[in-house]
Order: sequence, then C-alpha cells, then structure tokens
Amino acid sequence: MTYAEAVADGIWAADVARVGYIPSVTVAPVVNALVAADGGVDGVSPRVTPLSREEEAVGVLGAVALTGALGAVVMQDNGFGNALTALTTFPLAYHLPLLIFANTRGGLGEYNSMIHSISQPMPAILRATGLPVIELDRRSSAGDWRETVREAGVHAVMTYRPVVVLGSFWNTDGKVA
Repeated sequence: MTYAEAVADGIWAADVARVGYIPSVTVAPVVNALVAADGGVDGVSPRVTPLSREEEAVGVLGAVALTGALGAVVMQDNGFGNALTALTTFPLAYHLPLLIFANTRGGLGEYNSMIHSISQPMPAILRATGLPVIELDRRSSAGDWRETVREAGVHAVMTYRPVVVLGSFWNTDGKVA
C-alpha cells in the first residue's frame, strides 16, 4: 500500500460520506486512490468531487455535518491561506466535524522557494486558531498514516470540530507526492 492509498483508505475507514478536493499534482495520488476506491474515474466518483477553492471546500464539506455525516477535504497546506476565515467562522465556530488532509509543502525536498513563507508556519497558525493538527512524515509507515487519518476523522466526529492532518509525502513512495 502506498502512502497515498493509505490516506484514502483512512478517509473511507473514518466513515466519511463525501470528499471534496482542490486539484493539484501534489494531492493527485490521494485523489486517484479515493476515486478508484469509490468506483469513479477521471477525478470524480459518487462521493468525490473537485472544487475550485479551499474556502468553497470548507463550506460544502463542512455542511455535510448538518446532515449527520462526516465530510472531508483534500488539499495542499498552502491553501489554508484561503481557507482560514471559512474554517474559523463556520465549522470551528459552529462545532461541526470536518476531516482535512493536506499535503505539506515547504519542507525537505521542496523545489518552490516561494512556498516556504506560507507552508512552514502553517501548523502553528492552525493551532493558534484552535484547530487540532496532526503531522505525518516519512518516519511513520503507510499503515500508521492510514490509522492516523482514520482516528482523526473519528476524533472530529467525537469532538464536533474540524481536525487537520498534515502529511509530508517527501521520500515516502519515492516521490514528492
């Protein structure tokens, strides 16, 4: 099992009803695994949908909790710059569970020198808003990633709030993503 497949499996194992994602080459392996497991093709399946912006994803998938189910968002961590207002004024303020998996940028192996300024401080910024943040990297096995993502979803439901899992794919499956 690849790390991307482990993330997808962990999301489905958390009993997520719907997944929205912001298209990006760095999260494409996770999206492909989610879509394949849900019987879809070309980035779309019955429960997986592409969205245009991170704040849109927070609104659409955060609203899934209003139906009594759990939504999930898959994105890059630099997208939290767009999503912070939506996160703090909707699911966090209204105590709605939401599972967010974000691929981290700006760490070891990062080729884009501009991304460091937003991605490196992001875990601290998210924690400062009151969001629980779990970080994963190559020191954990793919199986650990699966269980951590699953447990994060369970924790979101149990605590009635969004939970963020930040995953650094660098040097896991031999690729950045």
